Amino acid sequence: MAVEYQCCGSEFFIHILIIVFLVMFAGLMSGLTLGLMSMSIVDLEVLAQSGTPKDRQYAAKILPVVRNQHLLLCTLLICNAAAMETLPIFLDSLVKAWGAILISVTLILLFGEIIPQSVCSRHGLAIGATVAPAVRILVWICFPVAYPISKILDFLLGHGHVALFRRAELKTLVNFHGNEAGKGGELTHDETTIIAGALELSEKTAGDAMTPISETFAIDINAKLDKELMSMILENGHSRVPVYYEQPTNIIGLILVKNLLTIHPEDEVPVKSVTIRRIPRVHEILPLYDILNEFQKGHSHMAVVVRKCNKKEEEPVANGGDNLLKEVKVDVDVEKPAQDKSVKTRRPIQKWKSFPNTNNGSRNSRSKKWSKDIDSDILHIDGNPLPTLPEEEEAVGIITMEDVIEELLQEEIYDETDHHFEES
Repeated sequence: MAVEYQCCGSEFFIHILIIVFLVMFAGLMSGLTLGLMSMSIVDLEVLAQSGTPKDRQYAAKILPVVRNQHLLLCTLLICNAAAMETLPIFLDSLVKAWGAILISVTLILLFGEIIPQSVCSRHGLAIGATVAPAVRILVWICFPVAYPISKILDFLLGHGHVALFRRAELKTLVNFHGNEAGKGGELTHDETTIIAGALELSEKTAGDAMTPISETFAIDINAKLDKELMSMILENGHSRVPVYYEQPTNIIGLILVKNLLTIHPEDEVPVKSVTIRRIPRVHEILPLYDILNEFQKGHSHMAVVVRKCNKKEEEPVANGGDNLLKEVKVDVDVEKPAQDKSVKTRRPIQKWKSFPNTNNGSRNSRSKKWSKDIDSDILHIDGNPLPTLPEEEEAVGIITMEDVIEELLQEEIYDETDHHFEES
């Protein structure tokens, strides 16, 4: 027959205080397990840098404690288990065995699990920052037992996971933060659109944003800037006009419309006599981020989009076939700017200058891949060869800075001329 031990006087109240302390301690450990372990290192670092003043202070206190997640997890679980296992011992000294089990289960379930976890799931940051010094002390107390277990978990599961979103997940998260989603977000429609466009820009290439070569307005280098041609240039409303030689697909440069302000249509000045700037070429599979980085350097805001031809050369290559891309040379008749303009000379045409392929994962690199000499961007016809497109490639379109910005904004950019066409 079990001997029932009953406490009286001060010993009874001491047991009551111990029981209350154990329940509160177990509840705190359970709540911290949910509150602290549910916040990743990335979340805390974001709050520490960009949160509210209180959140920054809380995150700064919690970060050193949460760095070693497995050690913290083992410490909290060991303390929680110790408190729950000790509670029935003190209850058994006050009531019968069945009563001790019933009361301990009720206290642990209600005050040790449900309420603490509900509170810490909502205010885990503030509570965790408040008890962070006490948690550090518990980590050192439980270190002999918790550290070996944490190292085993590190070996089996890794040191921890980084809660970073993939590109598609981040885009969805941004949409949820928009005020149109109805979830309390503060981002406007334009902000979410621009962010989504920036995330999608890495997946788009020059071929997605270009203007097809058949829809491009270009002028012949051998044409004259008479009244008719000047009117066509003004009606198109572009600030830059491509210049081609012999056929519209062989675009060799561009002219700035502002450079034509001093030219009178009555003089019928040849196009080759004005300043023609070099135009780079890009492959249609080049990412838009790489094109944008090159446009930012100011050498050119327009480029020719080219595509590799599938046809193979049947004639043997002079160097044994080592170079897959041959340099194509064609003779072009260019008038000398001498007094006797009937004298003509034949110049060899070189390959085009192209953007370097910077798709190496470091898109934030701002290293100068083009010459810093501004004069090198000018196409000098007199005494220098003109560029032409290699036989292995074909021009399929034109891409400008405006095309890339439109893909970033995911909206069309209309100027005064575009609105004029729409209204008509």
